Amino acid sequence: MKIGILCYPTYGGSGVVATELGLAMARRGCQVHFVNHLPPVRLMADDCSRVFFHEVSVPNYPLFPHPPWTMALTGRVIQVIKEYGLDLIHAHYAVPHSLVAVMARQITGRVKVLTTLHGTDITLVGTQPDFLEITRFAIENSDAVTAVSKALARESVERFGLRCPVHTVYNFVDLEHYKRRDEGLRSVYAEPGELVLVHISNFRPVKRLVDVVEIFARVRQKRPAVLILAGDGPQRCAALARARALGVAADVRFVGLQQEIVPLLSAGDVFLLPSEKESFGLAALEAMACGVPVVGSDTGGLPEVVGNGGGILAPVGDTEAMAAAVLEIARDLPAWRASCREQAQKFSADIWVDKYQDLYRQVMES
Repeated sequence: MKIGILCYPTYGGSGVVATELGLAMARRGCQVHFVNHLPPVRLMADDCSRVFFHEVSVPNYPLFPHPPWTMALTGRVIQVIKEYGLDLIHAHYAVPHSLVAVMARQITGRVKVLTTLHGTDITLVGTQPDFLEITRFAIENSDAVTAVSKALARESVERFGLRCPVHTVYNFVDLEHYKRRDEGLRSVYAEPGELVLVHISNFRPVKRLVDVVEIFARVRQKRPAVLILAGDGPQRCAALARARALGVAADVRFVGLQQEIVPLLSAGDVFLLPSEKESFGLAALEAMACGVPVVGSDTGGLPEVVGNGGGILAPVGDTEAMAAAVLEIARDLPAWRASCREQAQKFSADIWVDKYQDLYRQVMES
């Protein structure tokens, strides 16, 4: 099978999962083609001969107020379909990838389209008045549609009034790669006996980074601890200001973007994810796979991921309850490390790549 993959090539969860799925399908014998302006972050570390990257160049004419990205991407996808004979396009994130795939199918007349909904394409971008109708059109004209959690599948149907089924196919994690390893970094960031809290994200407002700092400050009142913040984004300055105001800035470590996060997670005791919304929570799953229990918000798909053994969730914004949850977990870390790893095994790549492979076959036979 020859598969085209459209995704955002950054550190976000949708791009990570799309890349890992493409690489997994290539290892199973498929020919996989990524089409974008940049190669996905995790693609650059792989040398599989069945994986191809096709760069999109966007014309920038004075006539255009903005570069016509959607048209440029569609045109490049059409070229790849014709040159390589693609069988299927897997569009991760509906805006604009689902529309691009549907237009490319309409023009070439020969490719199947699978759309995977990841979250903000539904909860934020796609439902804006200027985008709603065209996003609904693209979703409903896909040959199959999946969402990364049951919560997102329900929300997608409700928000768009979809008349097509939306199947739940969870994100996944490579359990051989994501597992607790050498804790060498721990001594770099913390003194013996200190609790190590970790947060990894793009520091957008939806991640509630200030809440992360406030949870840490509450924990810090009860016992020695440090907070590691990995990533970068618009809320960095607000988080630093709050840490200074609370008198804990000296114990907060901003470590920037990390391409390899397993060593960092292996140094951690509890992972904080107090987001406003998480349609799945890939960062939480990666932490759990590394034996780091999660304390976060009871929102979106996160309860499906964390389950009963992966950590403790509380209402959005309840930093007091989340701090109490951190302290509860800290009282029995060995048990929590074992139970969260066990919960993560339900999202093994072997299980969910099989699900996608079966769905690809069904779409091709439809």
